[in-house]
Amino acid sequence: MVSHYIALDVHCGFSEIAVVTERGKLVRRERCETAIPSIVERLSAVRRPRRVTLEEGPLADWLSRELRPHADEVLVCEPRRNHWIARDADKDDPIDAFKLAELYRGGFLKKVHQADSLERSLLKQQVLLYHDRVRDRVRQGHQLVAVCRRHGAFVKAADLRDDAEWKQCLDRLPAGSLLRRAWESGREVYLLMIERERELWTELVGTARNIEVVRRFEALPGIGWIRGMTFYALIDTPHRFRGKPALWRYCGIGLERRHSGNGPVRTRVTRQGHRRLKDVLLGAAKSAVAQADNAFADKHRAWKEEGLHPANARRNVARAIASTMWSLWKTGQTYDPQKATSK
Repeated sequence: MVSHYIALDVHCGFSEIAVVTERGKLVRRERCETAIPSIVERLSAVRRPRRVTLEEGPLADWLSRELRPHADEVLVCEPRRNHWIARDADKDDPIDAFKLAELYRGGFLKKVHQADSLERSLLKQQVLLYHDRVRDRVRQGHQLVAVCRRHGAFVKAADLRDDAEWKQCLDRLPAGSLLRRAWESGREVYLLMIERERELWTELVGTARNIEVVRRFEALPGIGWIRGMTFYALIDTPHRFRGKPALWRYCGIGLERRHSGNGPVRTRVTRQGHRRLKDVLLGAAKSAVAQADNAFADKHRAWKEEGLHPANARRNVARAIASTMWSLWKTGQTYDPQKATSK
C-alpha cells in the first residue's frame, strides 16, 4: 500500500498543503483555511496510510493535537534543521510545502516533542506565562531604578515597593513635571505586576503540591516548587530522551562537538536548548551551592579544588541536578543524597 506524505506550511490565515507519494510524485497541492474542519477535509481526501508534518511554531501544538485522529502519524519538526527550505533559490509557500514533504519522505526531519493531552499543554502554558510575568516585572523595576539613578537616587527595585522609600525618590523630581506623572504611573504598573505575579505563583504552587513527582523534586537542594514544576511541565515525560547528554543539550547545559578534517576537536556549551530550563537549572545550582551543606555543594567544592573554572563547576552542578530529577522521575524513587551524581 502506497504511503502519502502530507506537508502543511501553516499561516494564521491559510495553510499550503502538498502531498507526495513514497516514490516522490507530487499528487496534490492546494491551499485551505487554517481551521480544523477545512484541513481535515483535505486530509480525508488522501488515501491511507497518510503521514502529516508541519514545522514547530505557535500553531503546532494545537494542530498536532487536533489532527492526530485523522492521520497515521503527525510529526512536528524542527524548522532550524530545514535549511533546504530557507536557503534554496526559489521560495514561496507552495514550494516550501513541497520541499517539506520531500524532507519528510526522505526521513530528514527532526521531531519536536508535543504534549499528548490538552491538560499537559495548558500546564506548560501556565508555567511559561508565570516566567513571562516575572521577566516583565523585573524589566519594569529596572526601568524605574534607572530613572531614579538619573536624579541621584540610588535604590534597588525591591525598595520601590515601600511607600516611604518611593516618596523620597519622587521628591527628587520637579513637582508637576511630565516625567513625575509618568514615573508615578510606572510604579502603579510595577505594583500591579507584583500582585498578579503573586497570584500566579500561588496557583502554580498549589498545583505543584498535588503532583507526586514534583513533591519528590522539591526535596533536592536548590529546587523549590516553581523550579520543580517548571522541569516537570517543560520536560513533559522523561522517556523522550535516550540518555543524559540529550537531556542536558535540550536544557541548554550540554556540550556540542565541532571537528573538520585534521583540525582540532572543539567542544563548547550548546547554543540551543530551552532557555527557561537553562535558567531554572543554573539558578538551582547556584542556590544549592549557596546552601553549602549538601551533596551538590560538596561536588562543586571538589571541582573547584581540581582547578575547574567556577562557571564550569556550577554548570556541572546544574547537570547533576537535572540528571537526578530525570532519574527520580523514571524510577519513581525518592531523593537520596548518597546517590547524587554528576554523571
